[in-house]
Amino acid sequence: MLNQPMMEKLLALRLHGMLEALKVQQQDGAVNELSFLERFALLVDQQWSWRENQALTRRLKAAKLRGATCVEDIDYRAARGLDKTLLRALAKDSTWVRNHENIFVIGPCGVGKSFLASALAQKACRDGYSALYLRAAALSRDLALARADGSLRHLLARLSRIDVLVLDDWAMTPLSEVERRDVWEICEDRYQSRSTILTSQLPISRWHEQIGDPTIADGILDRLVHNAHRIEMRGESMRKKRNASAEEKQE
Repeated sequence: MLNQPMMEKLLALRLHGMLEALKVQQQDGAVNELSFLERFALLVDQQWSWRENQALTRRLKAAKLRGATCVEDIDYRAARGLDKTLLRALAKDSTWVRNHENIFVIGPCGVGKSFLASALAQKACRDGYSALYLRAAALSRDLALARADGSLRHLLARLSRIDVLVLDDWAMTPLSEVERRDVWEICEDRYQSRSTILTSQLPISRWHEQIGDPTIADGILDRLVHNAHRIEMRGESMRKKRNASAEEKQE
């Protein structure tokens, strides 16, 4: 049995994975056939896995992604115009995040834009990157509150450090002067150093007029469109299809 002082020291050192691995080894007689270094290697591997899992849990919690999404659950069977080759390349090892590339997910309401954006962000979290999901309207409210309480600079600095920023329902309404200047600040801070995923029902050609001021719009779009992947979706609402299917089953 593990003696109590050693257990307490492992806990104090936050070596929880190693402690659990030791308990498992004590119950496995076959482990006695291994050398000291082989057994120690197993303990180190378990501790490493424990720390990686803890870090991933923290990243996913901080990301506030929309629902339980992952790239493995993307449905390619529905006729939504998804480019399977592109999506699999983006999801492979999140190289687009390392290269500070952006992703635009464009399409009508209900086709799964938010799911797709969150799935790509979730994969980025699994690959070691930080992420944050925000609806564009919620971001505007957060910025307004931060400006009111004097924490705007702190919020902008926090957003600039996030590896993958997901802005859902982008450009749904025209931006006010304050909103477009805030967006410009965010884009300027993240340009060629972080990645952004935008989902929108409007085509990219309409974004300029939604931003408003031509000069600021040019600056924002230049920083967003540069080095961006475009995913254009089409088809009927997935939510309507699911509701119709559920009603058929109940009849």
